[in-house]
Amino acid sequence: MKLRIISILLFILLISGCSEPLPLDKLDYQGDWQHANVRLVITKDGKVSYRKVIGGTTTTIDAPIKSFIGDNIEVGVGWFTTVFEVSEPPQQIDGLWLMTVDGYRLTKNQGQVDLNRPSLH
Repeated sequence: MKLRIISILLFILLISGCSEPLPLDKLDYQGDWQHANVRLVITKDGKVSYRKVIGGTTTTIDAPIKSFIGDNIEVGVGWFTTVFEVSEPPQQIDGLWLMTVDGYRLTKNQGQVDLNRPSLH
């Protein structure tokens, strides 16, 4: 039983590093998107790092993009997936890049993406 669990965990670790680059028509999604409670980092090589803090609850997801369903983003590994609902895809307004994901209006950080920099407390 213990060997089976270890095998499954190793398999998940191996495939979690697998991702496809962003499609050419979705390159605007790349970047470090932030809201007061949410941070969503999408890399050009198709990885997502998500963190949401509401009250005392923190939700984090670090996974490859599986596919785009219209403007929505499906991320995950195997059958462990989630879909980010993009009601407003990336658009530039008055010099700022904006996108609405899961009801949060996110602004793209124009600096360099640093996955190690904490943005939420």
